Amino acid sequence: GHTTGPSLNNDKLYKFAYSAEVYVDRVKASLQKSAGYRISSGVDVNLLWRNPDNDDDQLVKITMKDVQVENVNERPAEKNIFKGKSTEKIIGKDYLEALQRPIVVELVRGKVKTFYSYQNEPGFTQNIKRGLASLFQLQLHSGSSREVDISGECNTTYHARQDQVTKIKDLDSCETKKKRLTSHNRILDVGTKATSATVYVLEDSFIKSIKAEENFVFVLNYRRKTGAKIVSKQRLDLKSVQAGMGLIAAKQVAGVIKTLDPNYVAMPLEAEPVKSECKKCPSLSEHWQSIREHMHPDKLSKPDAAKSFLSFIQSIRKATKEEILKIIRSENKEFLPQVVDAVTSAQTPESLEAMLEFLDFKDASTFILQERFLYACGFASHPSETLLKSLTEKFKGDVASEEIRETLVIVMGALIRKLCDREGCKLPAVAEAKRLILNRLEKAKKEDNVQMYLLALKNALLPEGIPMLLKYAEAGEGPISSLAATALQRYDPSFLTKEVKETMNRIYHQTRKVHEKTVRTTAAAIILNSNPSYMEVKNILLSIGELPMEMNKYMLSMIQDILQFEMPSSKTVRQVLKDMRAHNYDRFSKMGSSSAYTGYITRGPDVSSTYSLDILYSGSGILRRSNMNIHVFDRSTELHAIQVVIEAQGLESIIAATPDEGEENLDSFAGMSAILFDFQLRPVTFFQGYGDLMSKMLSATGDPMNVVKGLVLLTDFLQEIQLQSGPTASAEFMGGLAIDISGGMEFSLWYRESKTNVKNRVAVFVAGNTEVDSFFVKTGMETTLETETALDFISTVQFSQYPFLVCMQMDRVDSPFRTHMTKYESLPSGRRYTARRGKAATLAGNEYPLHQENSQMCKKVFGAKSDSAGSWF
Repeated sequence: GHTTGPSLNNDKLYKFAYSAEVYVDRVKASLQKSAGYRISSGVDVNLLWRNPDNDDDQLVKITMKDVQVENVNERPAEKNIFKGKSTEKIIGKDYLEALQRPIVVELVRGKVKTFYSYQNEPGFTQNIKRGLASLFQLQLHSGSSREVDISGECNTTYHARQDQVTKIKDLDSCETKKKRLTSHNRILDVGTKATSATVYVLEDSFIKSIKAEENFVFVLNYRRKTGAKIVSKQRLDLKSVQAGMGLIAAKQVAGVIKTLDPNYVAMPLEAEPVKSECKKCPSLSEHWQSIREHMHPDKLSKPDAAKSFLSFIQSIRKATKEEILKIIRSENKEFLPQVVDAVTSAQTPESLEAMLEFLDFKDASTFILQERFLYACGFASHPSETLLKSLTEKFKGDVASEEIRETLVIVMGALIRKLCDREGCKLPAVAEAKRLILNRLEKAKKEDNVQMYLLALKNALLPEGIPMLLKYAEAGEGPISSLAATALQRYDPSFLTKEVKETMNRIYHQTRKVHEKTVRTTAAAIILNSNPSYMEVKNILLSIGELPMEMNKYMLSMIQDILQFEMPSSKTVRQVLKDMRAHNYDRFSKMGSSSAYTGYITRGPDVSSTYSLDILYSGSGILRRSNMNIHVFDRSTELHAIQVVIEAQGLESIIAATPDEGEENLDSFAGMSAILFDFQLRPVTFFQGYGDLMSKMLSATGDPMNVVKGLVLLTDFLQEIQLQSGPTASAEFMGGLAIDISGGMEFSLWYRESKTNVKNRVAVFVAGNTEVDSFFVKTGMETTLETETALDFISTVQFSQYPFLVCMQMDRVDSPFRTHMTKYESLPSGRRYTARRGKAATLAGNEYPLHQENSQMCKKVFGAKSDSAGSWF
């Protein structure tokens, strides 16, 4: 009769040779040196029954025989972990018996309709048999459909020609229950690619040979050299056809199974979940004791701190709430903040419950821990709805510290955005938190409250918040309008409607009221960054020359930066300059010290990064705003890695200078605000009000104020994989950052000079582990990457003459960079083969170039100062 699937002859025994291999290695490496192993065996196949009413319905028995486990690559005797061990010794007697027990498969039109095996067999051996059974699933004509096999339900395409059929399985389409974690931003995440192809050669309407190959590739998006691949191959070759048993007579399958062995049970062909138990794993508290010294606050800018942080998170993810609380409750206050960073970053339901039980927001004395907890929530790589819900409840309850209350709502804003980015905008907790922020901002009367909800909006970036931001940008007082404007600056230009641009133009050109320079320059930056029209650019260029002194210089510098760095609006700017003859020398030769500059830190095939520095002074030489940014981007995504803004106002009275027009009544203030990995932190105040300023100046030690310190989980990727040959595999990449950012401002009335200093100390540790686990043998590759660096940004101003002298320096110290790779094969007994490679290099320190003018000024500042080694106050 006509069949659409492979057909077996009656009374024959088909003898095959079978092998399943796995390899783990670096992405570009050849398989000859990979870690891995091979399972090989004979496979006997015979037909038990054919449906009398349908030739295409066959019951087939498949038996593995003479199972062997060996190296996939030749190893010298002393490096061969299987040497001198029988298969029974390697796999274990019970497991080997289970593996060699036959399975029965019902094939209907070539597809596996039912898979029969014995019930209480170990999942590991059952999955190896499922992998073998899945190979027999095959259709003889071309076409695509969804099919279930060991990998789950997947889109599968067959290409048939003569005696050959190729089966392509789209692994990204498989519906499976495997665990997967990814990081919030694509740049910090891991790129993956998975392919599966099987080639069948047929002879006499049955299988002559099968070759199957699956490939899984993982690369760090920000450094594609760091990655791993898993290759899984299966082969089945027909060796002989012999006389075999006769068929079993029966009307239905059930009858055959009963006759054969009533203990057979029908089970799913999709792999069952299996997990090897960890025999010698340390408890959470043992693990903590072993890494504790690296977590001392003084060691927090070292790669070992980041490394210990990552391994601690892995342990916490397996721990119960009680085990976690035990460590938190027994630790002293030096180490507790780091424990809080790790427990919060673990992001399991147990770790969140432990933190919420431990922290009492009604008690202001644990301020530091509450803040570290909230910041770690803001950096969460895959926050849950429960987390946002818990924070919203805390915010509505009693919070002892006003600063923590602010931080709570700022973090809620960040979580709203992360959940919305993952299609979670409609979740009840997200909708509630959005309503809360928008409604309270609308009703807020006190300036502090307005500021707090604006900061939350600056993180949440809700499109429905734009009208409110416009209102505050245009009508608000100084700091409020400045904050609203910088919040608008963070939106993607596609959200910035005609109305937004009209408002920004009104603010810049002061159509309705006088605005501060800080807000006007932000408005100009928004216009120039969102596809400005010819007229908008022309009006901005015409205004240069009519602006207050330092603002003139700043705008001029901004325009030059757009041209020099070839920013998107540079074409329009060039066009306007050409038509306008607005080049008139007078307009563009303004004196002053303010500036804006952008340059590359790295330009690479994977990601590039830029730094930008802009600085705006008041007419008397006092800093109004300095803004340092680092952006990282690839072809489609951008990450605002860091921003440190120092703002000051109303400081003219210290040096008995005249304030700029419209700024006569500003309260004395200086403070700092930071964005780290797209997350706006709570701003820090250096001083507020003249009295506060004077007392701090007279007692100034010049010690910078800490803005952010702690451990951040940047990359958090885990993917569990079911290999079609049976074993499970996993790829886990984690990247930790130990960071310490501080900033300060000091004055010396004696030398009539002021200094702002921002110090960034960071260390990064990335660990990847890609592993295939067959229970009786594990093989894999660990790869690590570590570096540490310090970036200092110092600006010195001497205001004893006009134009005053400004020198800006951005320096990076020498940075050691180390990579390490270990490939391994290991048995549960502890016998292990490893191959290691390491590389170390130093990235030479660098003084980042700023514009020409700056270099000339630095020579003057430091030339003039050589004799003045006096103290600061």
